[in-house]
Amino acid sequence: MAYNVLIADDHLVVREGLKFIIETNDNFHVLGEAENGEEALRLLESLTPDVILMDLNMPKMSGLETMEELNKRNIDIPVVILTTYNEDELMISGLELGAKGYLLKDTGRDHLFRTIESAVRGDTLLQPEIMARVFAARNKREEALASSSDQTVLSEKERIVLRAIALGYRSKEIAGDMGISERTVKAHLTNIYNKLGVNSRSQAVAVAVERAIVQL
Repeated sequence: MAYNVLIADDHLVVREGLKFIIETNDNFHVLGEAENGEEALRLLESLTPDVILMDLNMPKMSGLETMEELNKRNIDIPVVILTTYNEDELMISGLELGAKGYLLKDTGRDHLFRTIESAVRGDTLLQPEIMARVFAARNKREEALASSSDQTVLSEKERIVLRAIALGYRSKEIAGDMGISERTVKAHLTNIYNKLGVNSRSQAVAVAVERAIVQL
């Protein structure tokens, strides 16, 4: 029995090239083609492919947006992402959304078939060069998050000030309770704003609560 493939890519030459390669193998059949995510979703209302080859960058609805919608609709057809050399961050997002593999658009015939077969089995298959890029991009993201986290670490006094603000106290009242000057309270506020990337008390409280920096 042949594997049915849906190709979603906004470039006709890519779709036609993939279709030509896929149909040189009797074990594979191109069931349909879509030039954007919206069209792919419409086709899925009447077609049931075994696997979807999905471009990341498409007009109207991107590959990632389409995958998000597939997840919302509980459509568990495996997706293999079609990618280029400059989409590392998008690849990580695709993996997080459940992509079963990535294919460079100039990939070889044999690897194309192996990736499709692996995806249909429910396995994830990544080329070594793509795996290296994914790990490098993921490490870069984690380092950026760690750096950002370091910048938002508040001192104990800043936490006290922020919690007092969250409870509705004014600067003068906070100064009296802490035994410091009102100017020092305002200095703490300036540091808090800079660390949290905000410019008002309400924003500072909202961010602090969201990140569990302070507990009310």
